[in-house]
Amino acid sequence: MRTQVVIIGGGPAGLLLSQLLDLNGVDSVVLERRSEEYVMSRIRAGVLEAGSTELLRSAEVGERMDRDGDPHQGVGMAFAGRRIRIDFEALADSYVMIYGQTQIQKDLYDVRHGRSAVIIDEAEDVTPHNVDEDTPWVTYRKDGVEQRIDCDFVAGCDGSHGVSISVIPKSILKTYERIYPFGWIGVLSETPPVDSELIYANHERGFALCSMRHSMLSRYYIQADADADLDEWPDDRFWAELKARLPEEVAERLVTGPSIEKSLTPLRSFVAEPMRFGRLFLAGDAAHIVPPTGAKGLNLAISDVHYLSRALVAWYERGSMDALDAYSDDALARVWKAVRFSWWMTTLMHRLDDAGEFGYRVQLAELDYLAESLAARRSMAENYVGLPY
Repeated sequence: MRTQVVIIGGGPAGLLLSQLLDLNGVDSVVLERRSEEYVMSRIRAGVLEAGSTELLRSAEVGERMDRDGDPHQGVGMAFAGRRIRIDFEALADSYVMIYGQTQIQKDLYDVRHGRSAVIIDEAEDVTPHNVDEDTPWVTYRKDGVEQRIDCDFVAGCDGSHGVSISVIPKSILKTYERIYPFGWIGVLSETPPVDSELIYANHERGFALCSMRHSMLSRYYIQADADADLDEWPDDRFWAELKARLPEEVAERLVTGPSIEKSLTPLRSFVAEPMRFGRLFLAGDAAHIVPPTGAKGLNLAISDVHYLSRALVAWYERGSMDALDAYSDDALARVWKAVRFSWWMTTLMHRLDDAGEFGYRVQLAELDYLAESLAARRSMAENYVGLPY
């Protein structure tokens, strides 16, 4: 088989890249090691930056998002018995959209299948070859038979445990990582959200977050040990701990119910540089991971796809390598700003045991400053809704 771009990974980044290339007349083949049913079963992020929603619309996959998504013009911050609101509309003239990654994945599958896209799922032992030359190819096994696809470029959208990043020689690749000593226990419940907007809570017992997917599907998180045993966190204990960390008036309104999904998410920051090696380009979690506190993971994957799709289209339309040569630097400039914001939100809102009471008092002082300073609130709002591409 031959195609123009082989995309490794059929998550949102891979399918969105395939769709944008298709709309501009560029052929691609998507290789996904899991089944479509498995990919659709993954519960992921649900907060979209304004730039992400615009890119989804331009990719012709925004119709259901605009109909069923929930635009939010602000977010709540709770601490020391207080609660303030960061007004995105007033401070940044923008908004975020609550629309689950699972729904984005469904929309992308629907539109790609409708355009007869080549998506090969359950592709095993996917391996890029010769990416440092002008004639790369990718091999994989399907139903026990090894296959080969020749191509012009390879896009690695296969996540942090994928094969793509391993192709870049260690003498070239430089990585940066910070592992946080805590994680999030998350619960999904068929209950009405406690508030119309997200609430981030800093409490001496630890961090908490009240989020939602829609009017009868709520998502809640609490800070816990990174190696917490979910068997030791039955629903009753989770709800009691969540209520203890929320302002009293919020806790009184909280509607609890059986969890329909419960998970433990470790928190880490990770960046790999460069995001390009020859004709191999990394995008999304294949190149960077951020803690979910700042709601940046999916949005960074989408912004990578923005830069990469434009660069590939420029090459096919004009034969210009300029945007491809600049891809890694352009993407990483935005990545590092999001990494900084995610780190700031994480260290501001979580209980940091190694910082002791001194660290907790500094957090409260920072939150007081956020409440009192228009400039501080504007900075947070601009970063939360997403810096421009």
